[in-house]
Amino acid sequence: MSGNKLLERFTDRVGLSEEPEAVVDDVDDLGSFAYLRGLHERSVTLSLRKKSGDIMAVGYAFIDRMLFDPSEGVTLFCGSRTVRIKGKNLNKEVRPHVSLFHGLTRNRVPWVAEADQAAALQAAKDAVVVEAIEW
Repeated sequence: MSGNKLLERFTDRVGLSEEPEAVVDDVDDLGSFAYLRGLHERSVTLSLRKKSGDIMAVGYAFIDRMLFDPSEGVTLFCGSRTVRIKGKNLNKEVRPHVSLFHGLTRNRVPWVAEADQAAALQAAKDAVVVEAIEW
């Protein structure tokens, strides 16, 4: 086997990419939020992504408390800052034992993203849709 073929086989198997394979495979993208798969996986920060492109990351250690009110959404109290996540079905299970609010309380959600208007309108009636994130 030539040196180039051996190198190709090795790099294909290792999977040289921008992100390590383990990082990509441990997160489920559920549309409006991501959920860490591993039973004992925890996220250190929560990335809040607005449709405008603005992003704010909050350390889970700095979140004092969380509140879910079906009419108001999810409120995160982070010291002197309050973050509100508004939308539909924010506490609905997307699969057994997986919901946005439950995942937040367990530090299993690495990011939450606002849906653009087209995605929000096309979403299924029972889908989790983040309409606004306010900070």
